Amino acid sequence: MKSLCVYCSSSDRLDAKYFAAATAVGREIAHRHWALVYGGGKTGLMGAVARGVKAQGGHVVGIIPEFMKAKELEFTEADELISVLTMRERKMLMETRADAFLALPGGWGTLEEVLEILTLAHLEVLHKPVVLLNQDGYYDDLLRLFERIVAEKFMHATIRGKFAVARTVEEVFPLIQGWQHQPGDAKWFQTK
Repeated sequence: MKSLCVYCSSSDRLDAKYFAAATAVGREIAHRHWALVYGGGKTGLMGAVARGVKAQGGHVVGIIPEFMKAKELEFTEADELISVLTMRERKMLMETRADAFLALPGGWGTLEEVLEILTLAHLEVLHKPVVLLNQDGYYDDLLRLFERIVAEKFMHATIRGKFAVARTVEEVFPLIQGWQHQPGDAKWFQTK
C-alpha cells in the first residue's frame, strides 16, 4: 500500500472551505487505496484529513510527539499511532513512511515541514513527489518568493522540477502519479 504524507494546519479556527478540502483529500486517499501518514492530531485540517480517510475505510498512520499526546490531541481512531519524543523524530518517520508528500494550507509548522522536504529534494536526498495544494491562491506569495529566490540565484532553476502545484483536490493525485524525478543542479556537490 502506498502512503501519502500530508502536512497541514492543526487550527480549528479556519474557514470551512479548508476543512472541506482536507476532508476531500482524506476521502481521495482512501478511495485510491493509499494510506495517510501525518502528524497524528485530531484538530484542524489534520483531524479533517484523518476523519476523511477513516470515513471511507482507509488506513491512517499518525506520528505524534509525546507532549502533544499528553494534551490529548491525538487522533485515537488511527490504525497506527506512533509516539515519538521530538518533532524531529516525527518528521523523520513521516518522511521515511511516505511515498509522496502533500502540503495543504497551513502555518509555520506546515511551511517548515514542506520546506525541509523540498530542501532534501534539492539536495538529491529525496526523490519522491511533492505537491502544494494552492487552494484559492493560498500559496501564491510563497510561490512568488520561490521565483525571486531563483531569479536572484539563491537556488538553481531546477528546483522548479522538485514540486508540483495543484489548484484543486482533483488535481493532486494526477500530479503525484504522473510525477517523474527531475535531477537538480548538483554541481555544488563536486569538488575540484
